[in-house]
Amino acid sequence: MWTGGEEAPWTESQSPPPAPAATPASADGRAPEPFDSLQEHYNNLCMEKSQKINPFILHILQEVDEEIKNGLERITLNIAGNSRLTPVERVTGEDFWILYRILKKNPYITGLDVRYNLLSDVGAYYAARLLQKQPYLIYLNLMFNDIGPEGGELIAKALHKNKILKHLKMTGNKIENKGGMCFAAMLQINSSLEKLDLGDCDLEESTVHLGHMLKENHCLVELHMCKHQIKTDGIRQLCDALYLNRSLRYLDVSCNKITHDGMVYLADVLKSNTTLEVIDLSFNRIENAGANYLSETLASHNRSLKALSVVSNNIEGEGLVALSQSMKTNPTFSNIYIWGNKFDEATCVAYSDLIQTGRLKPDNTDVEPFVVDGRVYLAEVSNGLKKHYYWTPTYGGACSDSSNAGFTLVPVGQNL
Repeated sequence: MWTGGEEAPWTESQSPPPAPAATPASADGRAPEPFDSLQEHYNNLCMEKSQKINPFILHILQEVDEEIKNGLERITLNIAGNSRLTPVERVTGEDFWILYRILKKNPYITGLDVRYNLLSDVGAYYAARLLQKQPYLIYLNLMFNDIGPEGGELIAKALHKNKILKHLKMTGNKIENKGGMCFAAMLQINSSLEKLDLGDCDLEESTVHLGHMLKENHCLVELHMCKHQIKTDGIRQLCDALYLNRSLRYLDVSCNKITHDGMVYLADVLKSNTTLEVIDLSFNRIENAGANYLSETLASHNRSLKALSVVSNNIEGEGLVALSQSMKTNPTFSNIYIWGNKFDEATCVAYSDLIQTGRLKPDNTDVEPFVVDGRVYLAEVSNGLKKHYYWTPTYGGACSDSSNAGFTLVPVGQNL
């Protein structure tokens, strides 16, 4: 419970106080000045504000203090609430108020990962203030934190003047159309954000506003729009914008309602767009006709797309074989992911031939051939564009190039 002072924790029943002006980033190249221990600072603030100490936060801050002591300067503070290896007490909005206080001027922390916690709009308010106050933060992961439309609006407005943040994940926060429109408006102004994930945010047919944004924005490199209820008209609006956009290299429209009709527009824009390198169409319904539209463009016109995922798109042998044929004539097209479609013998032979001849590297697809009684079949392997993006295995290598190929093909920078 707060007992006084200049910054009380905001609650959702209150109107938030006016946000402070953005603090410019330090650009003189000097080494960071020594800072007090984060652990001590956290303990002292909790005592001063009568806030319960969160043992999970305390444990993470102890580890970061050691990293700083060992000379590290660009540190991502990982307080993800879904760890199965460390006892977790999930971070609340009030916890984040304290974190904001200790991080707002800390020069060592350049990334903050608080996914799968309980920040709500209270925490979103302080995340917005952090974006205005902290001049070193380039990566912020707020995935699945019960942030609603009001919290989404606060964060989007904080980014109007922010020129530091490069990567933001809002995945799973139900900011709805109200919050989504604020992000679309922000992206017409913001000149630093390079990677944005607005997947599963309860946005419906957001493509009108995001399409306008893509016409104006010239810095966004990667955009995730999973579960936006995108249909044919929506993909048409996005493609209209992609004729003019020259920065976007990775487009993720997986888990939508895109059919073969939408592929007419995508195939056409790919004839002239030379920027897009990775497209994720997984879990749509483009079927044979959609695959044929894409394969014709990839075989004869486009020489910039490197990777395509059509996982679970109700494609049969005709469409899958057509896509395999496009790889034979297109030397740039290196990665294709097809699991979850309807494989016939011709499909199995076609992809087996691509792999056996070396045209398709085993790490660049999600199938591998095997033979039973003289017939070729395809088995699934754990490769993909973003296999370990939303979750990571408890043990073993989680970030291999083959499981997260999209990010290997479109690298943006450290912590991104």
